Amino acid sequence: MKPQLVIVGAGPRGTGLLERIAANAPDLYAGSSLDIHLVDPHPPGGGRIWREAQSPLLWMNSHAEDVTMFTDETVAMDGPVRAGPTLHEWAGLDGRTFADRRIQGRYLRWCYERAVAELPPGITVHHHPRRAVRIGGPRGGRQQVWLEGRPRPLLADLVVLALGHLDSEPDDEQTGLAAYARAHELVHLPPDFTADSDLSALRPGEPVLVRGFGLAFVDLMVLLTEGRGGRYEGDAYVPSGREPVLYVGSRRGVPYHAKIGYDWTGERPPLPRFFGPDEVRALLARPQGFDFRADVWPLVEKELGFAHYHRLFTAHAGRTAMDWAGFEEEYAAATGPDEVRALVAAAVPDPADRLDLAALDQPLDGVRYASHEEFQEGLRGYVEADLTRRHDPRFSPDLGVFLGLLSVYGQLVRLGNVGPRWHGFFSFLASGPPGPRLRQMLALSRAGLLRFVGAGMTVTAEDGVFRAASATVPGFSVEARALVEARLPEPTVARARDGLLRELHADGAAETPDGLLRVDPADGRILDGAGRPHPRRFALGPYTDGRTPGAFTRPRTGGPAFRQNDATARAALSFLRERADRAAA
Repeated sequence: MKPQLVIVGAGPRGTGLLERIAANAPDLYAGSSLDIHLVDPHPPGGGRIWREAQSPLLWMNSHAEDVTMFTDETVAMDGPVRAGPTLHEWAGLDGRTFADRRIQGRYLRWCYERAVAELPPGITVHHHPRRAVRIGGPRGGRQQVWLEGRPRPLLADLVVLALGHLDSEPDDEQTGLAAYARAHELVHLPPDFTADSDLSALRPGEPVLVRGFGLAFVDLMVLLTEGRGGRYEGDAYVPSGREPVLYVGSRRGVPYHAKIGYDWTGERPPLPRFFGPDEVRALLARPQGFDFRADVWPLVEKELGFAHYHRLFTAHAGRTAMDWAGFEEEYAAATGPDEVRALVAAAVPDPADRLDLAALDQPLDGVRYASHEEFQEGLRGYVEADLTRRHDPRFSPDLGVFLGLLSVYGQLVRLGNVGPRWHGFFSFLASGPPGPRLRQMLALSRAGLLRFVGAGMTVTAEDGVFRAASATVPGFSVEARALVEARLPEPTVARARDGLLRELHADGAAETPDGLLRVDPADGRILDGAGRPHPRRFALGPYTDGRTPGAFTRPRTGGPAFRQNDATARAALSFLRERADRAAA
């Protein structure tokens, strides 16, 4: 038989891997035949999350000009660059548009079709619209990939898991809340992809507790307001009368920071500066390992500060009290946060120009309001201030920090598992909603349909209802017969509802303390408990400890997902080429 490659997952990650196979095959696999089996119940390209069949009200979270599926010379990879259009170039959109997800689905479908068309003769793609349920086979032999509803497995020389966001079994808390809801005829919606949730049980006019203030909440807000016939007129919301009243809170108690609403101009910060490949190698070489908080975070903090102050001193020098060369020298020599704070206090007169990561990350920490209504006014003011700043180029050091965050994430991917704190911090600062969505939140708040609960929101199930409270407003609580967990399920291997991952876990695949699948950072091979890479199994995506920032890559930012896809494609093609040569001999 000719070599067989099975890719499980036909969404953006599987499509990106296929593009890298097409780019590398002329050099690594020319003249040989290969069957590629793409397994996914959803259409290739968009997969489940980015399928074309979803509400037109749901937007992408990035400007159309910031979304690409194609590599450029900034990507540190061994394979060739294959240029291609960004979403806005392909769709003919204004670059600053937040396109709806159906358009992105069509773009991804086109990218998939282009990748298939660019495969060399002899390489054929077969799409199987089914779920993969189990992988078997010896480490040194062919693998068997069992598909739902099919009596015989696909035989594979190599298997690549390119799965996206997956459903998971509930944890103990969610199980208890669900049982309480059933016993008291309440509504409990567990973590889920919002577009797939049945929201019909959330009744008009009734209070609904919502735990989670990120992007899943934004989708929920849209579907329960505009999705039920409401509309916006200027800064006001005109209700349809079918909306529930949403009481939202979270760990931070505030929405994610708005997307930055202006373009970069001038000199970019020379990144990486304090956290680059050398620092990563040094951390990986430590015999005793490393601790994220003690060993990695100080490097991250210094790198982000460098990106911020480089932009401030080079673009807004009039707001500084010393020249950049002198500041950079002293900043590099500073050995701890106290020295950095003293330097910044002397060199940057306005506190609004100083970077305070702790205040950015936890804006309500220690803040108390005398009443629920006072907090509503206070949080609207916070959101308005965030919108103003994120759309004002006078504060372009914020965009410098954004570039720093992307650079840092690229290095952290090489480190492997760094725990959950970083991903949440990155998403809060760099992956927030479009500005128009925050303006809609303000309109809904003024209309009384969106109420803010506060930071550290607690939910209890007692007296036949769900009750929410927060230390932000001492003494305040709200009761409701409905609770929505507005977040995606945690990507843990052991609790994945997908039987394929559970079987892998049972078969010895290693997981991190946070439940992510451990992979070799060099090429994505799945590791076992002894740290040995499986010779025939690879994994890419958010359920691995090599997960990368965001769903898509911004052009010219050296996207680590592109680097991973390229490394996996090249490793797979090289392995398959050797097998083909042996078979021919």
